[in-house]
Amino acid sequence: MTKIQWTDRTWNPVTGCTRVSEGCRNCYAERLTATRLRQHPKYANLAVMQPSGPRWTNQVRTHYDVLRHPLSWRKPAKVFVCDMSDLFHETVPFEFIDQVFAVMALCPHLTFQVLTKRPERLEMYIHSNRPSAQLIEDCVQHLQPEGIIRRWPLPNVWLGTSIEDQKTADARIPHLRRCPAAVRFLSAEPLLGPIDLQSSRAFGAADGHDVRQTGGGSVDWVIVGGESGPAAKPTDIAHIRGIVQQCQAAGVACFVKQVGARPVCGDADRESHPDGTLFSEGMHRNQWHMKLRDPKGGDPDEWPDDLRIRDFPNQTTQRNET
Repeated sequence: MTKIQWTDRTWNPVTGCTRVSEGCRNCYAERLTATRLRQHPKYANLAVMQPSGPRWTNQVRTHYDVLRHPLSWRKPAKVFVCDMSDLFHETVPFEFIDQVFAVMALCPHLTFQVLTKRPERLEMYIHSNRPSAQLIEDCVQHLQPEGIIRRWPLPNVWLGTSIEDQKTADARIPHLRRCPAAVRFLSAEPLLGPIDLQSSRAFGAADGHDVRQTGGGSVDWVIVGGESGPAAKPTDIAHIRGIVQQCQAAGVACFVKQVGARPVCGDADRESHPDGTLFSEGMHRNQWHMKLRDPKGGDPDEWPDDLRIRDFPNQTTQRNET
């Protein structure tokens, strides 16, 4: 199982990764791989501790023995795919990804949440006629499937991309929108600055014909959270509030995961809080540091009322984009 609030369990047929942007700097998977999991055969030598902190060794491993694990999970659940890596890392062969999709097709009672920082490769994979219905069927013949899903997109697979600031939002969201999926989602965690989702065209009609022609569409769900862990950067509560308000205006489900280890807020949030002793003056004028009991800022009882939002996409309206 997992402590990640927006999922029920994790599945890691791939381990190891490479940093691609500032949001990777304090990656929990990199730290775990370099410390607690360093002796585990699936993680050994994939990350090391350096004087400046943990660092990936840029090796990635695929684990064929892990592919079959979901086939034994009988209870319906949301499954986060590759929380310790990235399924669409440049070194993961498309042939292996085919088999991951084949297993997902064999488990209609499970909802798989595939999150990547490499949506350009996700788009390349989806639009290279992979995985076709026939390809999935070929991959699982030896498993003697009884209830395989043959529709595309797979109705139990959600596709998402991570963003941390306006630059990554502008670069990654268009790739995601061009991918047909039952649910498309964003993980704005760690949130390192304000993000205008409208300017990134996350919601509503596409700008141009390419999205319509390739079967893509709007984002259905947004997760947002501040950074936690050693050396976490401050998270401005106003930036989280901005994501929440944009989702509400667009009628899109929003899930506030945490406000981070070092949340800061303005005068209005401080003045509306019943306990003024929970704040200390920040470095900038009218800025206050929030003192929270939860080290990750993950307890909604400590947040402003309007941020206590943990919604999921409405699965009864999931699209069937063939």
